[in-house]
Amino acid sequence: MLLCLRIENFALIDQLELEFGAGLNVLTGETGAGKSIILDAIDAALGGKVSSRVIRTGTSRAMVEATFTSNAPLAAWLTEQEIDLLDENSVVISREITATASNIRSRSRVNGVLVNRQIMGGMRDRLVEITAQGQAVQVGQSAQVRDWLDLYGGDSLMQQRHQVATSFSTYQQAHLALEKRRTSERERLQQFDLLNYQVQELGAANLDEFNELEQLGQERERLNHVVDLQQMSYKVYQALYQNDNETPAAADLLGDSETTLNHMVEYDTQLQPLLELVRDAQAAVMEVGRQINAYGDGLEADPHRLEEVEERIQELKQICRKYGPTLKEAIAYYQRIQGELGLLNDSEQSIEKLEQQEKACFDKLTQVSNQLTQLRSKAAANLESRLITELKPLAMEKVKFQVEILPASPTAMGADKITFIFSPNPGEPLQPLTEIASGGEMSRFLLALKTCFSQVDVAGTMVFDEIDVGVSGRVAQAIAEKLHQLSQRNQVLCVTHQPLVAAMADRHFRVDKQTINQSKNKKDNAEQRTVVRVTTLDNLTTRREELAQLAGGKSASDAIAFAESLLLQAANHRRREHT
Repeated sequence: MLLCLRIENFALIDQLELEFGAGLNVLTGETGAGKSIILDAIDAALGGKVSSRVIRTGTSRAMVEATFTSNAPLAAWLTEQEIDLLDENSVVISREITATASNIRSRSRVNGVLVNRQIMGGMRDRLVEITAQGQAVQVGQSAQVRDWLDLYGGDSLMQQRHQVATSFSTYQQAHLALEKRRTSERERLQQFDLLNYQVQELGAANLDEFNELEQLGQERERLNHVVDLQQMSYKVYQALYQNDNETPAAADLLGDSETTLNHMVEYDTQLQPLLELVRDAQAAVMEVGRQINAYGDGLEADPHRLEEVEERIQELKQICRKYGPTLKEAIAYYQRIQGELGLLNDSEQSIEKLEQQEKACFDKLTQVSNQLTQLRSKAAANLESRLITELKPLAMEKVKFQVEILPASPTAMGADKITFIFSPNPGEPLQPLTEIASGGEMSRFLLALKTCFSQVDVAGTMVFDEIDVGVSGRVAQAIAEKLHQLSQRNQVLCVTHQPLVAAMADRHFRVDKQTINQSKNKKDNAEQRTVVRVTTLDNLTTRREELAQLAGGKSASDAIAFAESLLLQAANHRRREHT
């Protein structure tokens, strides 16, 4: 239930705080007085669309704060959203709207916690149901009518609808996979041919070592310089081990040094480590000499091998240009496309498999959609009976109403096209409601529909914006009694021009526009501004005067007498309801 509404700088409202109560809360006033602005503020607080026009001229910030009572399901939901509860068992929802140079920004809070649009949508569904004559457009929309019927059908129907949505998603995935597979078949074949050629080419190249090019380059240099390497190795051998010239070899010099050090050690043993070093050096030099000699002897020119190396180098460079740029990257590419080729090859028979999967998914979707249709048909029969019962007291005793369910292509919401068809007069055929209902008939239909939904809708506050437009007399009285009936189970907020409806209110507010002077100089008309003011009519005199004003067209005494009769009639009706 909405307890309090606080508004700042919203449209024509500068500052306003309203306290609502249980039962029927009515707002009255002249046309254009600003009654709908208050409902717009409630809508804005609960995440409704806003524009820069909602910010009062001359200011850059608007704020709306609505305080609701909490309940166990709402408290549990808030806990799931990680929003702390308030000690006084209430929920405070606020929205701040700020104007910038290029756009507007808004921030919503629940119990002081910043929340996103999704959470605000969840709050709205759990707190308020707003009904206006503009919903006549929604009555003509199959999707909206379907949602209303499903809501009326209860948890079992909504669970089945969830199964349909899941099955439809699975079918869509299977269908898209099949279509993608079909449309890519030509590309697959082209890709298969390309990869197959590349795999064969790379396989024939026998790519094993990523550094093979470097190794081949070294081998080519060696084969190209065999004679030079032989000469240089012999030169090194002579220098280290055996020199035919007069210059002694390094091994000989080290031998002489060893002999001398042997004599020196006889006199000073401290030189023994140096002697060992010279002996090690001599052994190392001699080993190098032997190995370099063997290397030189093993070298021989091999033109045939050189030709093979050159050809292999050219082959690998070509591979690198096509698949590299390095041999390592070419080998990695070869390994990758082998796997891709395997997948492409395995997919040759996948179309048939995907077709089978799509059919299985569609059969499942058809099955769960048919079950949903059955549940909807059951809910439709119940709603038809209930709605006709609710319409009869609203001076529509002969009305015929039917929920038409026709087959349609399966979607996430099932395979039904749902239309409300209606005949207000005997002998007239059933036709779509939006095509045949008058404004007054549509008002009564919406009121009866919301009465039916009040048993299953979780919202604790029902808002009606001029739901009684286009009716008068007995019908207006019937609407007043129906609104009062609704207010016994839900808090009802109603904007009305009907004195019959206003007389039934448990709490009555008068809305009017006033011109105020914001300048300290009372003669300065340039600072005059229009504001919306709301007065709580909490005594019999003020209510009687307002009802008389709404009745209009009568002398003052007649209007007051008429207002008194309406209040008495409303009091008698409430007593009958409670007995």
